[in-house]
Amino acid sequence: MDGSPLRPLSLPEHQGLVVSPLFPLALGSAQLRLDPLDLAVMLQDVLALRGEASGNPDPDCAWTGDLHGVAQLHEHPSFSSLCRQVEQLSLAYLERLGFALDRVGLHLQRCWPVVSEPGQGVGRHHHPNAHLSAVVYLNGDGSGESGCLRLYPPCQVNELVPGLAVGHGGPIQVGGDLNAPWAEVAPRAGLVVLFPAATDHAVAGNDGEDRRFSISFDFVLTAPAGSQAGGPSAEYLAPHPSQWRPVVQEDGQVVD
Repeated sequence: MDGSPLRPLSLPEHQGLVVSPLFPLALGSAQLRLDPLDLAVMLQDVLALRGEASGNPDPDCAWTGDLHGVAQLHEHPSFSSLCRQVEQLSLAYLERLGFALDRVGLHLQRCWPVVSEPGQGVGRHHHPNAHLSAVVYLNGDGSGESGCLRLYPPCQVNELVPGLAVGHGGPIQVGGDLNAPWAEVAPRAGLVVLFPAATDHAVAGNDGEDRRFSISFDFVLTAPAGSQAGGPSAEYLAPHPSQWRPVVQEDGQVVD
């Protein structure tokens, strides 16, 4: 026994079969109220930052600002209030996961806009350079017509025989919740979604007639500021950036 204070599962006593999904992906969500005037300014600014670009660079792929030098949107005044709200939600998400906030440092690493024209989407990927990701939708009516966020399981633990859940005429029927290839979240104006950055995700194609606007965020966890060498710290947390030192070459140039 490891001395865990967690209670054992409470399973039914009757004889009928009950299937209990365990270890779910912690998907955080919140609904923000976007001021119409602030929203209009943000949409205008995103289009101005995109300029003449339309794809990424594939015309079927949505324009994502992080690949075009627009990855610090939180430094733009028109987005500061929105970013602050997402930051507070990120702290609440960490607490809900069981993190003690006085023992970690949370840093907003990158923040970038995504514009999806009709017919465009984003392929499956994850964010290996971050720990926590978030997205805020600036438009959308919840129908999913403009392209749903797709979240993929790290592995199909219930397919029993590896590969069966992929399809190709296999015996697992399409539509079963316990072997679904992905879960979808429909865009809705003001919706914030948070999830572990290592989660594979994609954006389905925009089947609507309007552009789809969203803002993506990447957060990084470190040890808290002021933590001293030799003091208590989590083994896998990097030291706080205030303790880092750039490496300097012999000629005095900084390697950055």
